[in-house]
Amino acid sequence: MDAWVVAHPGPVETRPLERAGLPDPVPGPGELLIRVEVCAVCRTDLHLAEGDLPPRRPRTVPGHEVVGRVAALGPDTAGPPPGSRVGVAWLRSTCGRCRYCLRGAENLCPASAYTGWDADGGYAELLTAPAAYVYPLPEDAPAETLAPLLCAGIIGYRALVRADLPPGGRLGIYGFGASAHLTAQIAIAEGATVHVMTRSAAARELALRLGAASAGGSADPPPEPLDAAILFAPVGDLVPVALAALDRGGTLAVAGIHLTDIPVLNYQRHLFQERALRSVTANTRADGREFLRLASLHHPQVTTTPYSFSAADRALADLAADRVEGAAVLIMDG
Repeated sequence: MDAWVVAHPGPVETRPLERAGLPDPVPGPGELLIRVEVCAVCRTDLHLAEGDLPPRRPRTVPGHEVVGRVAALGPDTAGPPPGSRVGVAWLRSTCGRCRYCLRGAENLCPASAYTGWDADGGYAELLTAPAAYVYPLPEDAPAETLAPLLCAGIIGYRALVRADLPPGGRLGIYGFGASAHLTAQIAIAEGATVHVMTRSAAARELALRLGAASAGGSADPPPEPLDAAILFAPVGDLVPVALAALDRGGTLAVAGIHLTDIPVLNYQRHLFQERALRSVTANTRADGREFLRLASLHHPQVTTTPYSFSAADRALADLAADRVEGAAVLIMDG
């Protein structure tokens, strides 16, 4: 099969992705073989390619926002029949037995595995995935608008939950890429006032078109104190900026898997008055199901920048340079 692999992790300018011919994968017990239609491009893929996220195996195929069709079922697999449309997301598997899994926090499972990191992902014609971890997807929506929902949407929803936004509250969003533009729409549809802070002028324009109450520069103060904030940009320097913008009792959730170092915080200015700083780690399948339910209810506008499969390396470079509006998506050739 045709695929892209992370051959030599390093700066995107060094072209860490390499196109390769790989053997077709074979589904094991409990797994599905899936033929890829579309795979969205996530900033986590960029972190993996550049080495910020240490590779867990050599020449990994990245990609974990996959829309595809079931091609075959592995042995002893109960799952959707061949031809069914399914989505493959970041969380690939958990043990189901540890104290985290048993209390509903499978995202913290020490044995958790991830698509496009622990196992080959969707920058390929085919991939395998455990049937218990895929999502059924509707037939009446374009694949390229469904793909970003599977990580950008789900992780953004997890971050929104972690931010403890009160009903009708004031939410600040720092960075406005694929995940943020979906999260903002869900928050607005659920009654929040959203203020966006981002360095990209095009992203600020998009935020206002999607219903944000204001859009400013990444370090600008919002026009009013925030009840909650989410940091999507992987920039630790923005943590004290966002904390200082919180009202009393507000919470900042950091959505990314990678963040540059956080500067020294001042207790009085950044944390006193019961402000909280939280991380976000992956998601549970329950998060995925609830977000997809909300997306089917509110129909967020999914802004995408399409790339042919043969241009995966260019898509990553454009993402690194903030040249992507919304979510970049790889569309399989032919």
